[in-house]
Amino acid sequence: MATLILTAVGTAIGGPKGGAIGAIIGQQVDNRIFAPKARQGPRLGELAVQTSSYGTGIPKIFGTLRVAGTVIWATDLREEKSKSGGKGQPKTVNYSYSASFAVALSGRPIQGVGRIWADGKLLRGAAGDFKSATGYRLHLGGEEQPVDPLIAAAEGIGQAPAYRGIAYAVFEDFQLADYGNRIPSLSFEVEADSGAVAIGAVAQALSGGAVRNGETPLLGGYAAGGDSIRGAIEALADVVPLSLVEGGSWLVLTVAPEGDALLIAEAEAGAGADGTGVRDPLSRRAAGSVPAEVTVAYYDPARDYQTGLQRATFGGAPAGAAGLRADQRALPAALGADAAKALAEYRLASLWAGRVTAKLHLGWRRSGVRPGARLRMSGVAGLWRVARWTLDRMVVMLELVRVPAEGPADASDASPGRPIGHPDLPHGPTTLLLFDLPLGGEPLRDRPLLLAAAAGAQAGWRRAELTASFDGGASWEAAGATSGAAVIGTALTALAPGGSALLDLRGSVEVELLNDTMWLEGRDDAALAGGANLAVLGEELIQFGAAEPLGDRRFRLSRLLRGRRGTEWAGAAHAAGEGFALIEPEALAAIEAPVAALGGEARLIGSGIGDGETGASASRAVTGEAMRPPSPVHLAAEPLPGGDLAISWVRRSRNGWVWLSGGDTPLGEESERYRLTLSGAGFERAVSLAEPAYLYTSAQQLEDGLAGPLTLRVVQAGTLIASRPAERVIG
Repeated sequence: MATLILTAVGTAIGGPKGGAIGAIIGQQVDNRIFAPKARQGPRLGELAVQTSSYGTGIPKIFGTLRVAGTVIWATDLREEKSKSGGKGQPKTVNYSYSASFAVALSGRPIQGVGRIWADGKLLRGAAGDFKSATGYRLHLGGEEQPVDPLIAAAEGIGQAPAYRGIAYAVFEDFQLADYGNRIPSLSFEVEADSGAVAIGAVAQALSGGAVRNGETPLLGGYAAGGDSIRGAIEALADVVPLSLVEGGSWLVLTVAPEGDALLIAEAEAGAGADGTGVRDPLSRRAAGSVPAEVTVAYYDPARDYQTGLQRATFGGAPAGAAGLRADQRALPAALGADAAKALAEYRLASLWAGRVTAKLHLGWRRSGVRPGARLRMSGVAGLWRVARWTLDRMVVMLELVRVPAEGPADASDASPGRPIGHPDLPHGPTTLLLFDLPLGGEPLRDRPLLLAAAAGAQAGWRRAELTASFDGGASWEAAGATSGAAVIGTALTALAPGGSALLDLRGSVEVELLNDTMWLEGRDDAALAGGANLAVLGEELIQFGAAEPLGDRRFRLSRLLRGRRGTEWAGAAHAAGEGFALIEPEALAAIEAPVAALGGEARLIGSGIGDGETGASASRAVTGEAMRPPSPVHLAAEPLPGGDLAISWVRRSRNGWVWLSGGDTPLGEESERYRLTLSGAGFERAVSLAEPAYLYTSAQQLEDGLAGPLTLRVVQAGTLIASRPAERVIG
């Protein structure tokens, strides 16, 4: 490059001889300024993997490109712990982690950052919305940019660099739960310039204007690096027919058109110092020494800037054939599939044309012919490029390489392949439902257990942090995070009352789910017997065997099992608009409330990415259903001879809902105790019992003045909470 500059200056001062001298001096300057050192331009893989090694080069980004960046500052991981488990339960300590760090993106200023990926999945969408909780600031790389406040606070005043001239992103308290409690590998859609960028514009920017942009191809984006201008664009020069032409006191980088080729007359060729000599014969290498396949790896915007690969083969050889010599090129550039395929084809054509070389001796008046120039020779076919220039005893010796007659043209048959995309779904606000259900499991609960089901109307919803209050909002405490998105919705119709003993074939209810990704499916009777399709509707636990899709997220549920786990008491109080949730353990967050909260109100706030400052809220009365034994069943009164009434019932247990052995299920309470109330017109008799039977004698009936219907009401005393009553009216 410097050779050509000094050639132009020397010619202007001393004519052709001065140009020849200037060329010789310029070669020495060129080696010092423009020749690459050990480190050259960035390779494709360097832009795909996030690094943190000391001394790693930071590429200069042009156009738009997806880069991983280099971690330039970080704090230690921040650990937070919370405990779960109550009295008599194993204590579990849960840990969560966050991190703060800065990632360098470009060694020159940029305009902005679009999407961000974490471990290959979208972290930040095109609209600027984050899918995981984090603080985020972007420094564009200007020479006046201030020190980041987080880095300044951590390192101390006057100790924190501003990284001027480097564009970088800062993540503050990046929550790592979605990534296995580790810092994920990040990649960024960096926009350094508006629109596509010309190769010559890259060289002009890197050279400070010493090299100007001519007619050069456009790239969607490019990462320039290395220790010289040549090193930065060398990867492109391998596959694009670039040439430098004189432009006054600077050079112009351009694609040399065929029409600009210099014509060397046959009479000139072979001129020696004494005017005699013969043109050197052509030299042709063996075909086996030339690759029969060229592959070009690149970044494809159509694939979210993932790596693409285009291939060109010679002579119809099958791609990837065994024993096929291949030439592999990797461009840290954003290209379309057609353009990349064209570069592969041109590279292959260049390699095969380059099998043929020649040497040409010209008089010193041709000393202005420079390396990179294209020429034609009278009587010799083909287009030639000057690969090397030598001046010896006023004879110019040119070493020539044959090149394709035509430059690269977009290939119409190129395909980018099927991209592996990730939907860009906004997180959106949280919808929160709070339940108090008899779903405590084993071991038996001795504290109230609330269950939170959460999801979002947007399919991109992930999670929310929970805080709870059990004293009317006077104090709040962290309650962990929601589980995965639950299948939740709203009842559009009111379910009619139904019994819990048999399959309800008449009743049905229509529900509308929260978003389009949620779905319900029917199950057969065997699956229902195993507990499938358990759901809460209002306060009643039901199972549904049929789920008929009605469109627009609506389903009609039928073939119902009612009052599951002792919730038959709620089957007569359904209304349109009540909540619905499919009971899936992995989608429910358990919240243990203090015993003192019984009879009071629990309040819950969910704070997710899309919830703003107030968050989503839910509240309900704390009734302790997981601590409550189910109400007795089969309450009966059998008249005996003499007028006595034998009253009996069957207990149930919260310690087992599936009858496996055919024997009695375990009691599940500290002791078996009941309270039976008998009432009628003008009297009420209450007795405490230790067994599920009572003899109401004729004498007691006379004493109570029983005349007319008798109401029986029995509750089982639990360890902490009594069951709901079983009632029956006799007579």
